[in-house]
Amino acid sequence: MKSLASRLLTTALAFVPLLGPSRSEAEDGMRKPPNIVLILADDLGYGDVGCFREKPWPEGRELSTPRLDRMAKEGLVLPQFYAGSTVCAPSRCVLLTGKHGGRVVVRGNSTEPVVVEPGTPTVASVLKKAGYRTACIGKWGVGTPDDFTNPNDVGFDHFFGYVNMWHAHNFYPEFLVRNGKVVRLQNKVAAKWAEWQDPTVPKAGRGVAEKRVEYAPDLFVAESLKFIRDNRDGPFFLYFAMNVPHANNEAGAKGMEVPDLGEYAEKDWPEPEKGFAAMVRNLDRDTGRVLDLLKELEIAENTLVLFTSDNGPHAEGGHDAEFFDSNSKYRGKKRDLAEGGIRVPTIAWWPGTVPAGSENIRQWYFGDFLATFAELAGAETPEGLDSDSFVTALDGTDDEGQWKRKGRLYWEFYEGRSAQAVRFGKWKAIRSPMFTGPIELYDLSNDHDENSNYAKRRPKLVEHAKNLLDKSHEPDPNWRVRAK
Repeated sequence: MKSLASRLLTTALAFVPLLGPSRSEAEDGMRKPPNIVLILADDLGYGDVGCFREKPWPEGRELSTPRLDRMAKEGLVLPQFYAGSTVCAPSRCVLLTGKHGGRVVVRGNSTEPVVVEPGTPTVASVLKKAGYRTACIGKWGVGTPDDFTNPNDVGFDHFFGYVNMWHAHNFYPEFLVRNGKVVRLQNKVAAKWAEWQDPTVPKAGRGVAEKRVEYAPDLFVAESLKFIRDNRDGPFFLYFAMNVPHANNEAGAKGMEVPDLGEYAEKDWPEPEKGFAAMVRNLDRDTGRVLDLLKELEIAENTLVLFTSDNGPHAEGGHDAEFFDSNSKYRGKKRDLAEGGIRVPTIAWWPGTVPAGSENIRQWYFGDFLATFAELAGAETPEGLDSDSFVTALDGTDDEGQWKRKGRLYWEFYEGRSAQAVRFGKWKAIRSPMFTGPIELYDLSNDHDENSNYAKRRPKLVEHAKNLLDKSHEPDPNWRVRAK
């Protein structure tokens, strides 16, 4: 198997006029920049995927992830991969822009129209300039835009889904958005939510349906498969942003909305847990459908597929994250900067390039997608990012002894008491409240659940962590810690 560096060199040579005989069809295939599919689950915990668990599920409470487990066996697992934040909007902003949480424009879930502005370099705009056809399908949720065109304005040729993150709570909405235009669905939202159903208002949409005909996640996978078929000649970039297993928060304890509980209907579980399990089953199935289509179209060997989640497991919509032990061996969940809130299950699959059954234990995060995708596309990585390429991790040529991170692993969270966190080597520091609270210091090489605080034993390391925390934050008038 050729190294990925060799393949990329071949790609570059493809643009040099050939003086001799033409190359074989196989070599022509290797000259193409790879297609890229990024599948993002919504609030899926590290322990919700079987291949990432180091201990069994609670007895009688197993989830089913056969396609993701098979994807891992055929590809690469990244056990130290981190989301951009512990809630969705800032996490997705980090993913798109390659900047960490102390520098992005969207740093929290807010109803204010703070968004990624046109002209900002994103994974989509970089790949589009490199000749890729780009699509985002599913949940945008990067801030709360005051128009429907924000995804298209920042590099996506095609968009279909929810622009507003609050709209994405409802799995049976009255409308979705395709390329800036409203697409009416057959669903009907209950009258008490009528004021949120005006499709001329970009912030509209939240609610609970009383007439349920079209299930949005099913529409998204169908649109994604169509995009792949239509662009099979590539190169293409598909950002398939699921909105499961998130809850419909507006539905209270009935927020785990699915069309069919299937095999979970007869389980002796609370109804929300049946719904959660069915959501995980469906996202596993739909990931498998993407992989199967790539094989059917005979483009799998020229397509990188990445699967991950936007943050840790939630406890919403009647679901209890402890029921399935969703954070596995880690402490914390969504809205925590402990490992359970930000460490996410991540798999890379690329037949013929990513070694089957492999693992890379380096520390990566959402901000690294931009540099990685730019390198794969032969594009220039924009200046001023917090983004390290993990291209060598993909083909197993990573030099374990030489590589060091350049971009910082840093997070901010503005809700509740607020918090900051930074990872450096085996150490992780958390400060809560932000800027003023005591610093906790953990050695993640032997304390995965962050129970042993080294702050008093390692004062020099605490001072170093304080310096990193202070320097990583860039003030922004839109994001200030509330007075307690």
